[in-house]
Amino acid sequence: MRTDASIRYSVVVPFYNEQENIPTLYMKITEVMDSVGETYEMVFVDDGSKDNSYRVLSDIYEHDRRVNVVRLRRNFGQTAALKAGFDFARGEVVISMDGDLQHDPEEIPRFLEKIEEGYDLVSGWRHQRRDHWLMRRIPSAAANWLMAKLSGIELHDFGTTFKAYRREILQEIQLYGELHRFIPALASSTGARIAEVPISNPDRKAGKSNYGIGRTIRVFFDLIIVKFLLDYSTRPLQFFGLLGLAGSGSGFMLSLWLLADKLVYHQQIMTQHGPLLLLAIALFVSGIQFISMGLLGEISSRTYYESQNKAIYALREVKSHRKELGDSAEPARPSGSSER
Repeated sequence: MRTDASIRYSVVVPFYNEQENIPTLYMKITEVMDSVGETYEMVFVDDGSKDNSYRVLSDIYEHDRRVNVVRLRRNFGQTAALKAGFDFARGEVVISMDGDLQHDPEEIPRFLEKIEEGYDLVSGWRHQRRDHWLMRRIPSAAANWLMAKLSGIELHDFGTTFKAYRREILQEIQLYGELHRFIPALASSTGARIAEVPISNPDRKAGKSNYGIGRTIRVFFDLIIVKFLLDYSTRPLQFFGLLGLAGSGSGFMLSLWLLADKLVYHQQIMTQHGPLLLLAIALFVSGIQFISMGLLGEISSRTYYESQNKAIYALREVKSHRKELGDSAEPARPSGSSER
């Protein structure tokens, strides 16, 4: 009889409109994991697909007791879909990958070898990317370089979903926004040992890519969030203090110049230098206020999700063979979800 403790590996794959790729990916994962020779499960997450992805996943579920299907109520995005899969997974080691066949399951054993060497997180490195050079490769290279500098982690590729984790690492990290790509940076703050393995980057054979330049822009905003969370979440005054000094100092110096102009040259400040006076006020107040509001909002969001144990996704239903296999321990699920 199988229990949670006997599941060695969980393979988590989020899908969004990938009906054509699902059967091929499932067969490849099954072939590779069977060859590994350890107990495993597959957790397939339907992230509100509008095509027949859920129907295809359901057919696979009916024929394979190792398959679990988690269906979200709508498209919440890749981070939320991965978090749903991570929450449901019960393997000691969790492997995540994309559902578009641009990650080759045959490379999974290389990740597992690194885990067995004692690493807590193993990240893939697309060392020979075939994406569009302007829309994907250049923005990605810039983001990876910046993230490596900000986090102090010498990874070449933060963006790939193809990773392997010890389960306890994932349990220590809260995910929201687009933070799934920054798990290595967040995990490093807890002392996780991180390794990197080169992976291939085959072309998409079917379906349509869900990535665009808009997503790249959001990643740059998340870079700022991650840097703040890593370095300043427990000492925000050191961050806001520098901004406050720069803004108030500039405004103060400009005000002194205006005052000297008034006293020495008897200028009418509002008439002669009205815009500069407004600029001094704006430097002193507005810039600090808006930047502070944005970053404090991120801290408030983090506090909300962690203190309330609030899920960032809503389940429609869950299909699992765990009850039939004698597994009585079930993960906590948001209200409104069902399992059958």
